[in-house]
Amino acid sequence: MNIREKIEELEKRNLSKYAAFSQKTRGRVSAEEQDEIRTCYMVDRDRIIHSKSFRRLKHKTQVFIKTSSDHYRTRLTHTLEVSQVARTISIGIGLNEYLVEAISLGHDLGHVAFAHMGEEVLQGFLPDGFKHNEQSVRVVKKLENGGKGLNLTDEVIDGILSHSGFSQDMPKSKTLEGQVVMYSDKIAYVNHDIDDSIRAGLLHEDELPKEVIKVLGNTNSLRIDTLVKDCVKSTIKNLNSENIRVSLSYEVGEALNELRKFMFSYVYLGEQLKEERKKAKFILNHVLEYYLQNPHKLPEMYKEIVEKEGLSRGVVDYIAGMSDDYCINEFNKIYVPKFVIY
Repeated sequence: MNIREKIEELEKRNLSKYAAFSQKTRGRVSAEEQDEIRTCYMVDRDRIIHSKSFRRLKHKTQVFIKTSSDHYRTRLTHTLEVSQVARTISIGIGLNEYLVEAISLGHDLGHVAFAHMGEEVLQGFLPDGFKHNEQSVRVVKKLENGGKGLNLTDEVIDGILSHSGFSQDMPKSKTLEGQVVMYSDKIAYVNHDIDDSIRAGLLHEDELPKEVIKVLGNTNSLRIDTLVKDCVKSTIKNLNSENIRVSLSYEVGEALNELRKFMFSYVYLGEQLKEERKKAKFILNHVLEYYLQNPHKLPEMYKEIVEKEGLSRGVVDYIAGMSDDYCINEFNKIYVPKFVIY
């Protein structure tokens, strides 16, 4: 018995019967020989961490654009915080930690520069619109590895696709692990964005909804602690009643939802960052228009996508992969005059 098989045996003994067992994976599009040390989900985690798209997350905005402080979250630090929250919840429930980790690390690979402002700009350039979760799937299935993709397992791809949104009507992941990541994403970003907003002077603790704070706690760490423990306890209660889903209790879930709504109205779409959002959209729109008019300037891989899938698709794929810094540099290279000495 090799090391991977020992890990798979440990999964059978230690995990909940509702966990996604590595041995029972729905597999990959292209079949591969199994690794002798790592389970299939461990392999997926490693492929994501070593991808170019993952490295670019360090220069993609979470909420605050081009800040001078090193202490604000980026898309990369957000991803790591989601992973840690999700792993804690999955261990508490008895789910597959390696699957949760792989989904967490890959869930935002398709996010655009300049946070959700970038997503808004790209919305109008594709017939079916642009969603970062769908773009994340496209990254791992097609764009990474020189156009070959990462050939991840179906469970990881499903979890990445299903992580977005918070409505009860949204399609849920087929695995409980994927559902854990969906909740962990919200738990992480609502709380760390409050922390960053207070640091930036855009928000004060006293302005947070008092009824929500009464339920969740009056500090960042207390709120995360409340949400994580509630998710573990509520989900175990569900599973014991044969209700196979991840959830928060009604009171805690409503409190998180209200806090999330508050952040959207007060920070994400609020007046304080309006001018910065306009600048970001201006840059993105102009870079997009340039490449739509000059597709011959695209890198070779994206030229091939233009030929096979159309101009908008190829240009959007290229723009969506840009970090904030790279996008600003492209704008400067295209539109800002250079000094010429005669």
